[in-house]
Amino acid sequence: MAKVVMADDGIAFDGAMAEEGPLGGAETAFVALAETFARRGHEVLVHNRCRATLCHRGVRWASLWDEIPAACDLYIGNRGHRVIGLVRKARNRLFWLHNPAGYLKKPRNLWRLAWYRPTLIASGAYHAETIPHWLPCSGQEIIPYGILDRFREASPREPPPARAIFTSNPLRGLDWLLDLWVARIAPALPEAELHIYAGAAVYGKEAVPQMEEILARADTLAAFGIRRFAPIGRKGLAAALSGARVMLYRGDLGETERLIFGLRRGEIVQKKWPSLIAVAQTDECAREEAGRAVETLFNDFLRQSFEMLMPPGYTSIGSMKKSYPQSQRR
Repeated sequence: MAKVVMADDGIAFDGAMAEEGPLGGAETAFVALAETFARRGHEVLVHNRCRATLCHRGVRWASLWDEIPAACDLYIGNRGHRVIGLVRKARNRLFWLHNPAGYLKKPRNLWRLAWYRPTLIASGAYHAETIPHWLPCSGQEIIPYGILDRFREASPREPPPARAIFTSNPLRGLDWLLDLWVARIAPALPEAELHIYAGAAVYGKEAVPQMEEILARADTLAAFGIRRFAPIGRKGLAAALSGARVMLYRGDLGETERLIFGLRRGEIVQKKWPSLIAVAQTDECAREEAGRAVETLFNDFLRQSFEMLMPPGYTSIGSMKKSYPQSQRR
């Protein structure tokens, strides 16, 4: 049995919160990894900004200001520079990255990297490419995000109504999607609805002005079939995803993970209804996979939605297999 210590200096969260309420992707991945270590019999201690000390699913959660172990077998610092060296003596030290790694060039990160020499963990090949090659560290490894079991399986069911869903950060393309929906999708498919599950609560905040501005605009577009819902936890989100035909997402240069989980999930439930497909315009490989998957569907709503999402120069589902224009490559 190994002693594992993990630390995060971001928002307040813990394992119980992750199970019941809305939570961002990086925090959800952090909780899932901690609980997986615990299920495998390891001693797991998390220090973060949790509101109270607790033990949940075998993981002990404590404040960053509580006593920190002097040593451990594996230490994982998550994202923030303040936690790179929180445990002074770690047999193995990892620094888990969730965003493009250019920020590591800042002096506050550099001196800690040089002193503690952690192994940097990226979520994919593209993400790893954002790490400056000269950074002082003990190496780099790619470990893709896992997918919670709740989102890997779905029972066969009848096709849901003509409903699209958006579940990401409103600042990552929701305004673009609202424009597209009002101008092109709603006129062609008046029976279709766009359901939005998003908001500042996912990120541990009461309100973010830029988000609220976009979401307030969505509230004014009910006549176009746009419906906004409060952010929800895993169980409710899985049900909402299962009740939609397509997840529409433009993609964002700040994304580091190329997995289209809706497409993966669609493969699992294909016997009855292929479920969800996410659009990531900034990823050539994802677009090609999505194009092949869409070609297997016999549904006007899904097909027309994808064709409307195509940038200029793409005239059909089949054309998604073409290479990206140079200006759109990452």
